[in-house]
Amino acid sequence: MKYYSTNGKAPNADLHKAVVKGLAEDKGLYMPEKIKALPQSFFDHIETLSFQEIAYTVADAFFGEDVEADALKKIVYDTLAFDCPVVEIEPTIYSLELFHGPTLAFKDVGARFMARLLQYFISKEKKGRVNVLVATSGDTGSAVANGFLGVEGIHVYVLYPKGKVSKIQESQFTTLGQNITAIEVDGVFDDCQALVKAAFMDQELNAHMRLTSANSINVARFLPQSFYYFNAYARMKERGLADKLVACVPSGNFGNICSALFGKKMGLPISRFIAANNANDIFYKYLCTGKYEPKTSVQTLANAMDVGDPSNFARIYDLYKGSHQDICQDISGATYSDEQIKETMTQCYRDNGYTLDPHGACGYRALKEGLQPGEVGVFLETAHPAKFKEKVDAILHTDITIPERLAAFMKGEKKSIPMTKDFADFKSFLMQE
Repeated sequence: MKYYSTNGKAPNADLHKAVVKGLAEDKGLYMPEKIKALPQSFFDHIETLSFQEIAYTVADAFFGEDVEADALKKIVYDTLAFDCPVVEIEPTIYSLELFHGPTLAFKDVGARFMARLLQYFISKEKKGRVNVLVATSGDTGSAVANGFLGVEGIHVYVLYPKGKVSKIQESQFTTLGQNITAIEVDGVFDDCQALVKAAFMDQELNAHMRLTSANSINVARFLPQSFYYFNAYARMKERGLADKLVACVPSGNFGNICSALFGKKMGLPISRFIAANNANDIFYKYLCTGKYEPKTSVQTLANAMDVGDPSNFARIYDLYKGSHQDICQDISGATYSDEQIKETMTQCYRDNGYTLDPHGACGYRALKEGLQPGEVGVFLETAHPAKFKEKVDAILHTDITIPERLAAFMKGEKKSIPMTKDFADFKSFLMQE
């Protein structure tokens, strides 16, 4: 499989290069040259398959030409050492719980897969250390840091906005040490992302050290996220509720919903998708107007979605050949203020006894407001509510129990390096590494 750049000015790459480089030479995102449709027979009996069996079939369609079957199967099965169950909230609304992995967030799937695939490739090279740069607005940093922790030949630098991630999220990547370095940037998530992108484009820096990205701009991070959409469809088919299925995705950098759209192109029979935004409503406005106008992100309760220029919009635009009409046929949008998020969390807890995190609340509300007669909806509960304990407890007047895995992180000592949002400072730091 060859991968081309969304900007169309870089040479095509094989999977090895696309994963190790992360970003194309022309600053574009890599896209697979073709998307293989899965056979109807797969969907006819998908409900009889396990999550791992489903995921391996999907992974083989993406990566089977470039990774030996036994190695790919091991990567998939090791990645999915936990379940992503579908839970009924009310008769037509279900939660796809993606917080049962090591860091209790959906990004465990993509991060664990990428760590294993990257190690597979660099073990064949013998070219020295690979340095992973990752910008995070919350959960990406912890998932990537823990996915790569202790992996030989790889060092991870996590850039995060000072004071704009929860204390629990912060503790998950600032207390690890070993091959993980946390960098506390005096700015917002978009500043962190800009530093990462600038680093990839700097020739002197790239001559000094081998760089790659573990954000959803990397094909090895976002493509595996399609696994759990296929699994959600299978589990809903088991219940006899898959005929008019709607998937609602809380959206920030748009890697998550992008992977779902790839699934649809492969034949996944989900009727339509809803992208649920917080106050950072750039994509919602694009759906309404056809104009994509990035802006500086604003801080909200749902901090992992605080993105003002979502990278993966370029992939969605490319996937639909720039057709606003075609994009709108498959995706609708919704946007919610902090007050609406609070209302929704309170209402769901009162009526259903289910604790939503602020991101999942956007997804749940979009289904409450947007489902048509005869449709059934699944929203993504992207992180365990205990990761936002202070916010959730204040809104719901509860005292959420912190799972043991999270509590263990909080006992560690914070180790981070303060950094300005000036690229010259960041470059200077890396040149000394």
